[in-house]
Amino acid sequence: QLQLVESGGGLVQPGGSLRLSCTTSGASGSLEAYAVGWFRQAPGKEREAVACVSKQGLPTNYGESVRSRFFISKDNAANMVYLQMNNLKSEDTGVYYCAARGEGWITISTMLPPSEYEIWGQGTQVTVSS
Repeated sequence: QLQLVESGGGLVQPGGSLRLSCTTSGASGSLEAYAVGWFRQAPGKEREAVACVSKQGLPTNYGESVRSRFFISKDNAANMVYLQMNNLKSEDTGVYYCAARGEGWITISTMLPPSEYEIWGQGTQVTVSS
């Protein structure tokens, strides 16, 4: 069973940037055949889709609240998926989760919900505060 590991979270001031990373742990497998999504969850709120990428690295899709600020990329050779987050705002605060989808494809007309992803990481905390 694929096991996902996120890293890169932390405390950042408003307007700052962070890059989150997602990979697999140990010998659990490769992300190459999977579409990958980033989700976030703030206290008391539902899990929100942030960005997603198909197994090949394109296409990508973004939630409206992060479009033009966040950028997702997939490097199959390195077995990594990145989420570059720029111009961070306080409302971006939350636990960010990486999730993998065995179907390998994503939709660009809408963001796939959490239920469409089978495998989840433990999450990494992002706090945007001055």
